[in-house]
Amino acid sequence: MSVIRISDDALARACGADDVASAFAAAGCEVERVSSWGMHWLEPLVVIGGQGFGPASAADVGAILDGSSSKAIGRIEDHPFIAGQQRLTFARAGRTRPLSLDDYEATGGWAGLRRARQIGGGAILEEVVQSGLRGRGGAGFPAGIKWQTVAGAQGPRKYIVCNADEGDSGTFADRMLMEGDPFALVEGMAIAAEAVGAQKGYIYLRSEYPDAIARMQSAITIASSIIAPFEIEVRVGAGAYVCGEETSLLNSLEGKRGEVRAKPPLPALEGLFGCPTVVNNVLTLAAVPHILTDGGSAEYQVLGIDRSKGTMPIQLAGNIRHSGLFETAFGITLGELVNDIGGGTASGRPVKAVQVGGPLGAYLHPDQFDIVFDYEAYGAADALIGHGGITVFDDTADMGEMARFAMEFCAVESCGKCTPCRIGAVRGTEIIDRIRAGGRQRDVIETAPQMHNAPRGNRSREDEVRLLEDLCETMKFGSLCALGGFTPYPVMSALKHWPEDFGK
Repeated sequence: MSVIRISDDALARACGADDVASAFAAAGCEVERVSSWGMHWLEPLVVIGGQGFGPASAADVGAILDGSSSKAIGRIEDHPFIAGQQRLTFARAGRTRPLSLDDYEATGGWAGLRRARQIGGGAILEEVVQSGLRGRGGAGFPAGIKWQTVAGAQGPRKYIVCNADEGDSGTFADRMLMEGDPFALVEGMAIAAEAVGAQKGYIYLRSEYPDAIARMQSAITIASSIIAPFEIEVRVGAGAYVCGEETSLLNSLEGKRGEVRAKPPLPALEGLFGCPTVVNNVLTLAAVPHILTDGGSAEYQVLGIDRSKGTMPIQLAGNIRHSGLFETAFGITLGELVNDIGGGTASGRPVKAVQVGGPLGAYLHPDQFDIVFDYEAYGAADALIGHGGITVFDDTADMGEMARFAMEFCAVESCGKCTPCRIGAVRGTEIIDRIRAGGRQRDVIETAPQMHNAPRGNRSREDEVRLLEDLCETMKFGSLCALGGFTPYPVMSALKHWPEDFGK
C-alpha cells in the first residue's frame, strides 16, 4: 500500500483532516502530512499513489482502502483545476512535507540562494528588475526598483520586512504558502538580503494565524545555518487591518501605535527604526527563489501580459462551487476564473457581482467578465487586483448593503490619522442609509453656534447621491493610505451597477 498523503493545512484540519489521518493510521496505514493542493472544496483530500479522494471523512476510510469509494476524483495532476494552472510560487503545493529540508532541496530548494551568493547583489537586482516582478500585496510596484532604492540608500543597518498581515476577506494564499512551503519565504528573504545588504529580517504575522506563526518559527530555526549570517524573526500583530499598510506595519514593529506615516520619507529610505527597509508581501518574496535559479528570470518574464509579468496565485472564495487557489499567468479573464474554473456559484443561482481585491476592491458586474487579469486593465476599469482575492456573490446579494459595509468597515478599521478616512467613512455610512431610506431626510447636524437659527436643508435622493460621490472623491484623493483611498471603489461600483439596491 502506498503512503497515505493528507494535508495538514489549517483549512484541511478545520474540515476534519486530523480525524481522517487518525482513521487511516488506526487501519495500519502509513500517513504523511503534506502541504495543500489548494482544492478547498475537496478537503479533506486524501492522495494514494497519485489518486485523489475527497472530500473524505473518517467514515470513508474503509471504502477508500478497498477501492469502492464514491469519493474518487482520479489522478490529482490530471484534475482540470490543477492541470490548467501554471504553478511557480506554489510548485510544491500538495507534493512536499512543509518542514522537511530533504523535500525542499529535492524540489529545487536553495538553488536560488546559492546562485544569488555566487553572482552578487548587483546581478541579483538586475535579474529581479528584468523579471518584471511586481509587488503581490496590492500596489503592484516593481519589486526590483524598490530593492535598488534600498541597495543605494545610506544607513547604519538595512532590513527586510515581510508583510504577512493577510487581512483581506477571501484571501488565503499567504497563509497557504507559510503553512505549506515556509522555506520558500525564508529563501526569498535571504536573497533580498543579499541583494540590498540587509542584516536582519522580520515577518509580520497576524495573531489569527497560529498555525502559520508556529510553522514559520520552526522553519526559521531549521534553516538558520543555511541563511546565516542573515537573521529572521517572527513578530505577531493584533490583527488591525490598517497594519497591512506598510508604514503602519513598521510602526507596529517598532512597538508604536499602528497608524499610517506620511510620505515622504519612503520606507526604502527611512523605514524600520529609521533605516532603509525593503517591505514586500509574502507572495512577492516567495516568487524570488524561482527567478534567481538558472533561466528563472527569463521564464518569469515571458509569462503574463504587458507590464503584468509572471504568475499570480488567485484565490477563489465566496459563493463559488470550486473554491481554492489557482495560480496562473496574468491575462486570464474574470469570466474564465469565475465560471470555467470556479464553476459558477455554489448555490446554483446566477452570479450577481464579483469583488476582486478584498473588502476595498470594486464590485464587478457580469457584463465586465471579459476584463483580463492585469494591473493596468483593472485600473482602467476603476477596479483593483489587490492581493488576488476573488469573492463571488449570487443574485440574492444586496449591493446597497455591501456598499454600506465598505464604509462601516473603513470607519471601524481606520487608524484615525487622517480626516477623510476617519470622518468620511462615518459620514458615508450615514449618507448611504439616507439614500436607501429614499432621501429627504432632515439634516440634524449642528454645524456651528452662529448657524443655530439657520434653516437646515431637506436633500433629495439625487442630492444625497451627489454628496456621496463628492465624499468618495475626497476620500480617494485625500486619504493618507489605501484604507480610506480605496473604500470608494466598492461603494461607487455598487451604486453604478446596482442602483436599484439603493432604494428609490
